[in-house]
Amino acid sequence: MILSGRGVTAVLGPTNTGKTHYAIERMVAHGSGVIGLPLRLLAREVYTRVVEKVGPQHVALVTGEEKINPPGARFSVCTVEAMPRETKAAFVAIDEVQLAGDLERGHIFTDRILHLRGREETLLLGAGTMRPILEQVLPGILVIERPRLSQLFYAGSKKITRLPQRSAIVAFSADEVYAIAELIRRQRGGAAVVLGALSPRTRNAQVGLYQEGDVDYLVATDAIGMGLNLDVDHVAFAQDRKFDGYQYRNLNPGELGQIAGRAGRHTRDGTFGVTGRVDPFDDELVERIETHHFDPVKVMQWRTAQFDFSSIKALQRSIEAVPTVQGLTRALPATDAQALDYLARYPEIIDIATTRERVETLWDACALPDYRRITPAQHADLISTIYFDLVRHGAISEDFLAEQARRADRTDGEIDTLSARIAQIRTWTYVSNRPGWLADPTHWQEKTREIEDRLSDALHERLTKRFVDRRTTVLMRRLRENAMLEAEISVNGDVFVEGHHVGQLAGFRFTPAPGIDGAEGKAVESAAMRALALEFEARAARLHASGNNDLALDSRGIVRWLGEPVGRLTASDNIMRPRVILLADEQLTGNARDHVAARVERFVNHHITTVLKPLDDLSRAEDLQGLARGLAFQLVENLGVLFRRDVADEIKTLDQDARASIRRYGVRFGAYHIFIPALLKPAPAELITLLWALKNDGTEKPGYGELIPVLAAGRTSVVTDAGYERQFYKLAGFRFLGKRAVRIDILERLADLIRPLLQWKPGSGTRPEGAYDGRRFTTTTAMLSILGATPDDMEEILKGLGYRADSVTPEEAQAFLNAGNPTTEGAATPAEETVDEAEADTHTEETPAEAAAETPVEAVAEAEAAPAAATEDAAPAEPKPVLLWRPGGRNDNARARPQGGERGERRGHGNRPQGGEPRDGEARRNDGPRPARNGDRDGGKRHGDRNERKGGKPEHGGKRDHQRSDAKRDNQRFEARPPKKDKPIDPDSPFAALAALRDQLKK
Repeated sequence: MILSGRGVTAVLGPTNTGKTHYAIERMVAHGSGVIGLPLRLLAREVYTRVVEKVGPQHVALVTGEEKINPPGARFSVCTVEAMPRETKAAFVAIDEVQLAGDLERGHIFTDRILHLRGREETLLLGAGTMRPILEQVLPGILVIERPRLSQLFYAGSKKITRLPQRSAIVAFSADEVYAIAELIRRQRGGAAVVLGALSPRTRNAQVGLYQEGDVDYLVATDAIGMGLNLDVDHVAFAQDRKFDGYQYRNLNPGELGQIAGRAGRHTRDGTFGVTGRVDPFDDELVERIETHHFDPVKVMQWRTAQFDFSSIKALQRSIEAVPTVQGLTRALPATDAQALDYLARYPEIIDIATTRERVETLWDACALPDYRRITPAQHADLISTIYFDLVRHGAISEDFLAEQARRADRTDGEIDTLSARIAQIRTWTYVSNRPGWLADPTHWQEKTREIEDRLSDALHERLTKRFVDRRTTVLMRRLRENAMLEAEISVNGDVFVEGHHVGQLAGFRFTPAPGIDGAEGKAVESAAMRALALEFEARAARLHASGNNDLALDSRGIVRWLGEPVGRLTASDNIMRPRVILLADEQLTGNARDHVAARVERFVNHHITTVLKPLDDLSRAEDLQGLARGLAFQLVENLGVLFRRDVADEIKTLDQDARASIRRYGVRFGAYHIFIPALLKPAPAELITLLWALKNDGTEKPGYGELIPVLAAGRTSVVTDAGYERQFYKLAGFRFLGKRAVRIDILERLADLIRPLLQWKPGSGTRPEGAYDGRRFTTTTAMLSILGATPDDMEEILKGLGYRADSVTPEEAQAFLNAGNPTTEGAATPAEETVDEAEADTHTEETPAEAAAETPVEAVAEAEAAPAAATEDAAPAEPKPVLLWRPGGRNDNARARPQGGERGERRGHGNRPQGGEPRDGEARRNDGPRPARNGDRDGGKRHGDRNERKGGKPEHGGKRDHQRSDAKRDNQRFEARPPKKDKPIDPDSPFAALAALRDQLKK
């Protein structure tokens, strides 16, 4: 192959350089010409432009599915596949020559580039990436590079609903295109769609919808990258991967640049970017697209044009020939070659394709495009049917063709159904335009064209009905027209009529400006009202279609749409379902008003059920029964927080299954409160406060909304303000405790710190920090830390929780701790000691060294004293007494020596203040250890007794002091539970040896 580029001019450059316009001007300057274009849609556009210059009688349109060929036509506009391989025309132009590198269609472009020439002039139009390969394959070619007429800029990532008007959104599957178009219809009024699978008539109608301004958005595949002239200001990529016929792959920079280049027209600059579903482009890729620097095309796809029709095998071998020119590569099997491979396996095809003419006819039949995108085997079966008719009868059976056309000639169905019928009729349109295939081609060309047009119109109607809100579109267009001719509404809501400011529009309320009076003022105001009527309708449509992100509820119960007030909440019978009062003028009427009211109410209900989901779920719980259902009702009525003392009787009555059923809804049984932790956050707390304030006329009460910033700042406690409504503390998740309010969940953490200090018993192991004698405790640094409080604050908080304090001097406290055990005789009753043993099984055994260790209390005394700073000459301050805290009880004032485990539990105190319920997640031992009473059997099984009944050695890990007498243990056992007869010990048992060793140790 010896090729030459003499007489060939390559006009190369990025998009929007005017290459196609230049080619049209050059062609009409000659006496005859042929121009090839990559798409049937683009061929239609160029045909229309040439007809405008020279008249329809001089221009032919030739595509695979359409032929307009007036007698004596001097110019032909074709798709590249429909271009002749040889011509006598004076001028030849081939557009988008970079497609010679395409795996599917590239060999067609390569063949026309190498062999098709005009007598006087040949132009190759395409991207600058083709220059090296063209100069290599066609030596002597003249290359002219044209600069882009406008600039292209990267605009970053934006949500689809935030894209500017006159934007094209690009995706690479029909499902994705339809989904995006549906989203834009709901949010912005409508969008036109352009897909390669649509018929040219449908695509033209959709493009017209966009070009004429009926819609401001176009959703398309990469079909728009092939030279379609659109008024697009911005191109947004919703996908950056496509299926190229063989695999899914990322688009290369050149393909991205080809599509992005559709933005901007002539000298108007354009922008490109991505949507939120695609990662932003990196800086290098952005620079390459903006400067149009892409990797050059290294090879062109090639397939021989010299076919051997002597036999099917010979034809297949000739198709598989390899190029001999450097820079060309053998193309992958195209649709026609794949169909031939299938047909070559059919015995009946082998038997009939025995002559050169019949093999050539078979190859012509294999060129039938697969518009339906069916499997290769099905496509081959259709070709075999056509081929047998051509060979046996000389033409395709008209009865067969009529039946196929009849099946496709139906306009009912939805988009996918109509698209499938159009693909089917396009097949027969192609057949009717093949020379020699039909006995009456003219009739069938007209028939199939009529059916295709009818289906295309129906498909356009379905697409418009589905993806364009005609009412919103018309209203917005009328609004724009009125704004231009009579009135104008600024972005800030300022309303101008003929340049005069007549008032302010906020949401759906118009406030007239002062000073408008007289006849002239009334006319201006009347014009403003007409404009506002249209604006109200358009705003109502946009609000009705807006997403929840566009709406917000502020702390005063005002519903705002894009920052403007449109509704106000007021109380109703159900605190969780407030009523919505629309904030709108009387110009908003009828269905528009109903739509706005319904949309605002739907948002409010959605907002409440989302932010207060645990409370909403609890209010609708169907699996709660009896007392559990009643407790849930009280919890909902109190907006998620109950003081445990108020429901102590109900809590005691609940069994474990009922408690578990409530816990499944996120309810927590704490020492002081029954509450839902998920609601102790700023957003739920703010909404809860608002709902209570609406129900109780509290929005104007002092303290409303003042505590939410404190909660948001992460404060665990706050100094109380006597002027505030006390209920606001509870609604914000705080417990009002005199001079200080503490967050509810922090109080439960405080209970976790206090509980082990009251459960610990002298002699049961290492003394925890803050433990004293098993019935009282001192405040610790950890308690002060989690509360963010001073020792004085701590005293106020503990008193508010029902604890009482005994005061001792630091010396007395130190002496007690140094002694390591209580100094009061009989301080603990036998029953209490039994419970102490049951509770102490989780602690480690206290060694004698640890029992004798000193636990200093000076730090506690100093922390509680908190002396003011003094100079060196100041007199030393008298140390404050140490406060020993204990749970308060009913007869607290009459006790000589308070004990933490006395009968105070009846009032909600004891080892577990206010109810004794173990916290969620805490290990349970028969519903947790409780203060012992005479005869109380709820403390759980006593481990020491259990081991002795088994004949084993009693445990010493904090269970019993070695100095306790056997008599005391007997009394203790008698007091706690009736004694059982000891079983005789088997002398051969290992426990017998342990018992003997125990007796020796006692002696």
